[in-house]
Amino acid sequence: MLVGAAVGTAALAAVTAVRSRRRLDRTPSAEPNPALADPILHPETLDVVSADGHRIHALAYGDPDAPPIVFAHGWTCSTTFWYPQINALADDHRVIVYDQRGHGRTALGSARLTAELLGDDLDAVLSAAVPDGRKAVVVGHSMGGMSIMSWALKYPQRVPEKASAVLLASTGPDRLIDETTVIPRGKRAPVVPAPVARAILGSTVPLIETPLTRRGIQYVALAPGSTRQQVDFCARIVRECAPATRGGWGRALSTLDVGDALDNLTVPTTVLVGSADRLTPPGHSVRMADRLDAHDHLSRLIRLPGIGHMATIESHDEVNAEIRRLRRL
Repeated sequence: MLVGAAVGTAALAAVTAVRSRRRLDRTPSAEPNPALADPILHPETLDVVSADGHRIHALAYGDPDAPPIVFAHGWTCSTTFWYPQINALADDHRVIVYDQRGHGRTALGSARLTAELLGDDLDAVLSAAVPDGRKAVVVGHSMGGMSIMSWALKYPQRVPEKASAVLLASTGPDRLIDETTVIPRGKRAPVVPAPVARAILGSTVPLIETPLTRRGIQYVALAPGSTRQQVDFCARIVRECAPATRGGWGRALSTLDVGDALDNLTVPTTVLVGSADRLTPPGHSVRMADRLDAHDHLSRLIRLPGIGHMATIESHDEVNAEIRRLRRL
């Protein structure tokens, strides 16, 4: 998710200030949203060690014998991001979530941050959480989707061994700087030079809790119609991400290119995106879907009208229904 660094820069602050004349959060407060509540089920902590010996914090909810679903979260997020899925699916599935390197309770370590590292860490989680002979639906949001593609690029033989289906949500395989619409483009808004954009993504400016920061996070990552509770939920997760993690992974993602991995996703794969996604706009999803479809591996291309980058939170019922459908394939 390209939100933390973007919100922490003067560029986005300027954009937000211009747009502050309009109220972005138009939905009034309501009763607490149960989808965003702490899960009732107590998780099991899994023992996960990546290829370089680095420990990955991973949790498993639900019956160990139930159908497994493995979730990979996006940049600046953590296992908390998946509460809407844990709360909806853990009663009859084995729901496995983990903190990406440097996020949540997984230490950043000293390894160079690369796309390959994302694939290594996901493979370690799958090895620890999905017993031999079984397969999981593997779900990735934003950088989590990039983790799945990185995994498929490095470990193509593992795809049919460990995955029964894949969901790529709000993500992209390459050209992340070129295609983002966080900073508006047009005659009055020139394209931001790539070196400047990379500096923005690599920013380690702390995110302090202010109305401007909250408004900026909504503008960057959610749709104008998102609820106050959804914005607050996402803002809290993003602010908890360490600046060093945000900047380090931001620099790594600025040159990401894992498009060839789509040829290795040889299981039914759904691509999902919100029409109002500024971080990974729908063009990414269309290109991914076309490449998957060329190999007859595309299950569905789902476009959610009026939904932003945080589709798994903003439109959790639709996302959860698609996960259940993929599990039944």
